[in-house]
Amino acid sequence: MRVGFVTLGGGEPVRVQSMTNTDTADAAATARQVSELARAGSEIVRITVNDEAAARAVPEIRMRLEDEGLDVPLVGDFHFNGHLLLARYPQMAQTLAKFRINPGTAGSKARAADNFRSMINAAIEYGKPVRIGGNWGSLDQALLAEIMDENARRPEPKSAHEVLLETLVTSVVRSAELAEEYGLGRDRIVLSAKVSAPRDLWTVYHELANTPYVLHLGLTEAGMGDRGIVYSTAATAPLLAAGIGDTLRVSLTPVPGESRSREVEVTKEILQSVGVRRFAPTVSACPGCGRTSSTFFQELAQEVSRYLALKMSDWGTRYPGVEALKVAVMGCVVNGPGESKHADVGISLPGSGEAPRAPVYVDGELYTTLSGEDIPERFMRILEDYVERRFGAGAGG
Repeated sequence: MRVGFVTLGGGEPVRVQSMTNTDTADAAATARQVSELARAGSEIVRITVNDEAAARAVPEIRMRLEDEGLDVPLVGDFHFNGHLLLARYPQMAQTLAKFRINPGTAGSKARAADNFRSMINAAIEYGKPVRIGGNWGSLDQALLAEIMDENARRPEPKSAHEVLLETLVTSVVRSAELAEEYGLGRDRIVLSAKVSAPRDLWTVYHELANTPYVLHLGLTEAGMGDRGIVYSTAATAPLLAAGIGDTLRVSLTPVPGESRSREVEVTKEILQSVGVRRFAPTVSACPGCGRTSSTFFQELAQEVSRYLALKMSDWGTRYPGVEALKVAVMGCVVNGPGESKHADVGISLPGSGEAPRAPVYVDGELYTTLSGEDIPERFMRILEDYVERRFGAGAGG
């Protein structure tokens, strides 16, 4: 499947997705935030298209991004009136790379089927893929009542909560099958089913994994700060490790004044932590204990992390594969040498009572031993030389 220039599914990498929180009608502000998200690493960005002003702004948002040289795909998020906006604003429909439709917000019971079909027909007309995304906070109540009645007739009825999750899965799967009946190709359908508890996400997506559709993964209403990060990681990491999910968004509530790109950074960290994607070199560092009374190893670990982050804008193009680099900065003799040997480049700094010497290991072998005031500078040079030797143009020659 292609969303703009980005390919999904079929062995492609799990893609990083995010969403703006600007008023889409403010084309300048929305384009700025899309740019920020894209430059942070978001490969697909979703924007709300909730009224006519937002629909009219979409082409201008696209134009502003193109003026910056950004071709990140834009996904239009439609609820309640999507059928009307897609019919009235063809330029908007053509500009978007994908439509997101929630079966639970397609309209009243009497109109929902027609409205849903209208949006699917628009996707067919403009050659766009569709994400059919259910949310347990906006389920079709008629469908929920239907499945509740079926459950009551079962010899061993499920709990009300289990029926709720079953309804969520049934809603998106039935809608996908209906979209296929209307003529939308299976290879143009993405499914998602959003809940806000990790265990519930596991249940829902293990069911969806049995379908033939591309899957968008994410926990909704995860929260803010540490809570949002921990819940999102707990929810999505086991699924990703099992090979479930083709796109991922971490839905964090931003701290006032904090960059929206934080959710992109966390998404990338989750993907890298489970080995699904690699975006930047990893720096391992021990947590510290009574043996590491000096803060020097902590400062060096922080300095190395900042150094690698700054270098990646250049190294990412000059040194293909450098994102796989593993660096260790350890603080004492207990685990320091062993952890350093496991890294590509590692340093074991002296802890309390140890000789003021810092052995450096490269590819598992002792490379040199550093001492003195200039350990950070010399270690950085060793890293630079290693990167050039391993990932440079002459590597392996």
